[in-house]
Amino acid sequence: MCRSIKTLRPPTTPEVTDEDIRAAALQYVRKVSGFRAPAAHNREVFDQAVDAVAAATQELLDGLRIRGSVARPHTHS
Repeated sequence: MCRSIKTLRPPTTPEVTDEDIRAAALQYVRKVSGFRAPAAHNREVFDQAVDAVAAATQELLDGLRIRGSVARPHTHS
């Protein structure tokens, strides 16, 4: 488990920015790949993975329905 990734859904985090999502995606890819900063020859695939995880995270958060809450606010930075 990536302990530095915070929960991004309400009510734990009422407002989530693109920066929050990207930071979580970066931490996940770092953990899975074992690289804090990839070598130049791995940079492209590393960055693509961060983008893909961020997009999947946004899709997940947009689709979650939390009982007792209204539509979830999202701030695009």
